[in-house]
Amino acid sequence: MNNAPKSDAKNQTTRRTLLKTTAAAGILAGPLAEIAKSAEPNAKVRHASIGVGGMGRADLNAISSHRQVEIVAICDVDTRRMAAAAKKHPKARKYQYWRELFEKEGDNIDSVNVTTPDHMHAPITMTALQMGKHVYCQKPLTHDVFQARKIAQAAKLAGVVTQMGIQLSSSVGARMSVEMLQKGAIGKVKEVFLWSNKDPSKYRPIGPRPKKTDPIPPELDWDAWCGTAPMRPYVHGVYHPTWWRGWLDFGCGWLGDMGCHIMDMPYRALGLSMPIAVKAQVEPKWRNDPARRVETFPTWQIVKYTYAGTDLTTDKTIDITWSDGFKYPPAEFQKTLLEGRKYPSQGALLIGEKGVMLMPHGSGPQLLPTEKLKGVARPRPKPMNHYHQFIDAILGKNGGKTQASFDYAGPLSEMVLLGTVALHFPDKTLKWDAPNMKVTNLPDANKYIRQSCRKKWQVKGL
Repeated sequence: MNNAPKSDAKNQTTRRTLLKTTAAAGILAGPLAEIAKSAEPNAKVRHASIGVGGMGRADLNAISSHRQVEIVAICDVDTRRMAAAAKKHPKARKYQYWRELFEKEGDNIDSVNVTTPDHMHAPITMTALQMGKHVYCQKPLTHDVFQARKIAQAAKLAGVVTQMGIQLSSSVGARMSVEMLQKGAIGKVKEVFLWSNKDPSKYRPIGPRPKKTDPIPPELDWDAWCGTAPMRPYVHGVYHPTWWRGWLDFGCGWLGDMGCHIMDMPYRALGLSMPIAVKAQVEPKWRNDPARRVETFPTWQIVKYTYAGTDLTTDKTIDITWSDGFKYPPAEFQKTLLEGRKYPSQGALLIGEKGVMLMPHGSGPQLLPTEKLKGVARPRPKPMNHYHQFIDAILGKNGGKTQASFDYAGPLSEMVLLGTVALHFPDKTLKWDAPNMKVTNLPDANKYIRQSCRKKWQVKGL
């Protein structure tokens, strides 16, 4: 693809130094960040977008809407999808291969967003971090537990601004819920239920792997799309561009897709760390079909995480139960706790000493019993743009901080992905040794903590 034009070396060095210094100052000392910012009030953050179809298109549009962003380069293994993005950003240089982008644009960009299938998040993000680039990466942060730990460590070492794509964590409703829980709106919390019940027929392949092979479209670099995963024949519409999430090699299933979104609020509010145990129930047909179990995720699962309690929980441990595929919390709660309300299709239910908080996904908190808790004060956080927050932090605003920096998003993703490990051992409790990153009572489970990678796609540190 196109080579980057040569630029003035002195100006480039000054620019990179300013933005890196500003970000570091914002993290370490807010006033210094303001000084650096005021030295160049019209500075532009030069950004590259990797993955520009589907959610990538949305991320690119949102980031580029910041008035201090310049889109320097775009990248997608599918040039047809990239062409649509290029129409909106005609000055951006185009690349089909992310390593080529980093090689040719390394001196011309300050930040990147990584919006690819899950299996490619970690290698692209790690490369960017090692080059000192600020990174916005979609959720889940990585494809496996080991990668999540390593990416969080690399981000800390790099000292750059990071943000994971859990946009609703910055919403007024989510931030209001966190504050209310931490101020004791429902008392100490006894138990938490989370669920996501979109139509399971969408994006949930049941396998087996197709035996046929279709011609690879000329606009698609199929080898690059498979990336770290084992190479497999191309079949139209089976993996790219939509169904990849339900295949083990490429995605993290429904839990990986929605878990980081819906688990964020209670995880943050209660100040939880790593779970000490996790146990899964799964779709029986998937459990009893060896061919499906090595290829796809189940169409439904119920995963119970057990954590050490905090000062906001009633007991020494607390359970958080996740369900999807039209599985909900106990039906009797609708009468006993929810005053006859039906469960929303996606949401959270936190059961406390004084009452409960029902949080429909994408909405604000509802406190029950209504009459008892109607007087509880509701904070009014200022609206925040999750994407602009990332750019502002690079420029030294807001103390250089973001809502879902990798020091938070890494552990959150690690926790969510541990649930995908438990799926392979239905009805068995996996005891988790977080410091040593291993399951202590089922050694076979540890092979799912760190997955293999094709040699040509290996990245140092992973």
